Amino acid sequence: MPGSSAAEFLVELARGKAVPAILLLGHETYLRDLCRARIIDAIVPEEAREWGVSRFDALDDSLAAIFDRAQTSSLLAPRQVVFVRGIEAWEKLSDEKRDVMIEELDAYFKRPAPFTTLVFEAAALDQRLKLAKRLADRALVVAVELPDDPAARVRLAGELSVEMARELGVELDRDAAEEMAEVASVELAAAKTEMDKLAAYVGERKRITAADVEALVVTERAYTVWELSNVLAAREPGRAMVFLDSLFREGEEPAALIGSMAWMCRKLLEAQELPGHTSKFQAAGKLTMRPETAELAMRQAKRIPRQKLVAGLSALYEADSRLKSKAVNKRAIVEFLVARFAS
Repeated sequence: MPGSSAAEFLVELARGKAVPAILLLGHETYLRDLCRARIIDAIVPEEAREWGVSRFDALDDSLAAIFDRAQTSSLLAPRQVVFVRGIEAWEKLSDEKRDVMIEELDAYFKRPAPFTTLVFEAAALDQRLKLAKRLADRALVVAVELPDDPAARVRLAGELSVEMARELGVELDRDAAEEMAEVASVELAAAKTEMDKLAAYVGERKRITAADVEALVVTERAYTVWELSNVLAAREPGRAMVFLDSLFREGEEPAALIGSMAWMCRKLLEAQELPGHTSKFQAAGKLTMRPETAELAMRQAKRIPRQKLVAGLSALYEADSRLKSKAVNKRAIVEFLVARFAS
């Protein structure tokens, strides 16, 4: 079956489009959780979920047990969803066991249970192996990742930020949504944590403004971000590496640094679009930050070429995806990016 983005899938799901099998493929845990919840909402009535929702782990449960459940109907749940997480484990089976597994998959998909939707989950699959190829043919593959295109990435992140707020029973102002999109476009799970903090912060007001985001989310990283921008603008790789080492020793996480650098790049690009006569107070409104911070952003924006910022932002998004792989040296990825910016 053709693949689908998470956003496209959620739209089709809301229209009642049913498929026998779905593969949720990707590292974004928030998107995966959202897709799971929407699948259940679309297929199994709330009163029937005790009988109509089953969960298996590919590492612990046999394919025979999974298919047995998929082929067993219940009078209390006319339709059911069967989730199977961690199917990367199947790739590690011996060649003989993998071949048997593929035969079992083929046998089921020849006559899939009409009352069951099977949902397979994996952070990543080797597209050269039969498992990935077979599921691509038999299941709807949904990419639970943010888009690679920066504009599309920020746009979807903004929409998901509004969804996060709605789930918590609060309203997110448009300016606040734009600010949170900058955070969410790097890592949705981190944005969800920040949204939880914001919802608690605004309390009974039930409305999150850009000022709230500035006070609770942006300010926490502002000092480090602009200090880092000053080091990078100086174009001294040695000094940049010393500064980066100090951040790591203070406990900064690679993913958080990538996120801060991406936010910094976007703000510097926005600052470069401002007219030369813009005051720090006018810039504060345009950049949704405090006047002193906006003044610093405008100053730094003049020191780093636009082409370098655009290329750097693209590299940061690519690095963010690589950081989600367990088999990488995360510190080395950040060091390479900082050296690139500082050169």
